[in-house]
Amino acid sequence: MLPDTPLLLAFVGASLVLAITPGPAVVYIVARTLAQGRACGLSSVLGVALGNLSNALGAALGLAALFAVSSAAFSAVKWAGAAYLVYLGIRMWKTAPPVADATPQALAQPLRRVFRDGFMVALLNPKTTLFFAAFLPQFMDAHGNPLMQTVALGGVFVGIACCTDVIYVLTASLVAPRLRRAAWGGRWGNRLAGTSFIGLGVLTAMGTRPTR
Repeated sequence: MLPDTPLLLAFVGASLVLAITPGPAVVYIVARTLAQGRACGLSSVLGVALGNLSNALGAALGLAALFAVSSAAFSAVKWAGAAYLVYLGIRMWKTAPPVADATPQALAQPLRRVFRDGFMVALLNPKTTLFFAAFLPQFMDAHGNPLMQTVALGGVFVGIACCTDVIYVLTASLVAPRLRRAAWGGRWGNRLAGTSFIGLGVLTAMGTRPTR
């Protein structure tokens, strides 16, 4: 399922460079962490990872080809993703900051919701499916099963992205408590995160379908 060692190492290196470069997913994850703490940040990482893995599977099953030739399909998913991000931003504006001594039981349901939000944000990004369709074949064995190779390489990429995203979460979580304790942090932390989500939604809506 995986390519030979030299090609696999090249893929891992390229994936690491791409994963560590801040993008919309990193902005989303860091904003969640700063506003709601490390647990929410890690839940976001897992949700985004599952969404991206689903996009890799979608690329393997031909969704990328559909998005490439159908502007209607691309736009439908794009606008759904943009609307969901704006919805999350508005909801974040209305959400009170979490208390510092919240118990794991009190956070359990919100964490499930945060996981779902991360999954939906990643899943409803058609450009991710197109990215996998363009990036992964460069490292595939021409004689291997393309479906299995796409899923395997997609899994490796998502695993690498998870590791780098966790680093972002851990770094942001060191700053988050200080922001929440600050006089302005408790009041504006969620609003800044909400504004980030709305901004990501606008950028998503402005995105265009790549042309051949």
